[in-house]
Parts: sequence; C-alpha cells; structure tokens
Amino acid sequence: MTAIDLLLKRNAELGDAVTGDRSSPRPSQHVAILTCMDARIRVFQLLGLIEGESHILRNAGGVVTDDTIRSLSLSQRKLGTREVMVIQHTDCGLNSVTDDGFKDELEADTGLRPTWAVEAFRDVEASVRTSVQRVKQSPFLPQRDMVRGFVYDVHTGRLSEVERAAE
Repeated sequence: MTAIDLLLKRNAELGDAVTGDRSSPRPSQHVAILTCMDARIRVFQLLGLIEGESHILRNAGGVVTDDTIRSLSLSQRKLGTREVMVIQHTDCGLNSVTDDGFKDELEADTGLRPTWAVEAFRDVEASVRTSVQRVKQSPFLPQRDMVRGFVYDVHTGRLSEVERAAE
C-alpha cells in the first residue's frame, strides 16, 4: 500500500468524525504561522492550536519567499489575518546544503538549473531575522507590525523568540 493509499484509507475510516467549525476559512485568532515542512514540527501540538484558529504555511526551511508573500497577502487581505509568526528550527536540512551545491545537483540530474533560491542557511537565528524583515518590508502586506520570529528546538520542544537585530 502506498502512503497516499494509507492516508485515503484513514480518511474513509474517519467518516463523520471530523469535527471543528467549517463555516469560515477565516482563522479565529487572525494569525498566520509560517514554519518548515519538517515532519518533526507538529504545529498544532507545539502551539496548542485548535482547528480553525490559524493559517499554517509550510515550506522547506520555513523561510519567507515570494510564494510565502503571495499566501500571506491573500491571508491578510481576503481572510483577515493580522499577525505573522515565523518558526524555523534547530537541526534543519537547509543547514546541510548550499544554494549552489543543490542547484548543481539538480542541473547535473536534469540538465536544467533552477531559477529559484534554495534559501540554505547556517545560522538559524539570522535566517529567522531575514524572514521577519522580508514580511515587514513587503508592500503587499497591509499588516506588518505584528510579525515575530522564533526558533523551535527539535530536541526540547521549546520555542525561543529571536530578537530583531539593532537597526
């Protein structure tokens, strides 16, 4: 059985057991959370979230990219979010690659070099600061004042807030 087949089987077994308010796509806490796609980050458990409270955006590294800005713009302008929480984490896979190195691998394998940035980093706190700044500087986001960044320690389960660099 493939992973997708297993997930479909589980969905069928749920039947009517799926709960939660499904009347609105607007998050009740008016917050959008950006984090990494790493399977160790269980966002709902980590933050004690209840379904319907937030928008959850995930990508490799939990970094702010053009596509993240696109999603946040829709989240804020059409669905009422006002706060942005950026969560990156210790022991991230993006810490073990370089932009050029990964692009070289892809080019060697496919004959094509991607135009997008891998967004690899060595310093997770600096990466969080960069992502927070990208949100704060985006002209497409009307809500840029309530943006905070955090590092999730995958070994302890704790969040540490990343202070902004002196401006």
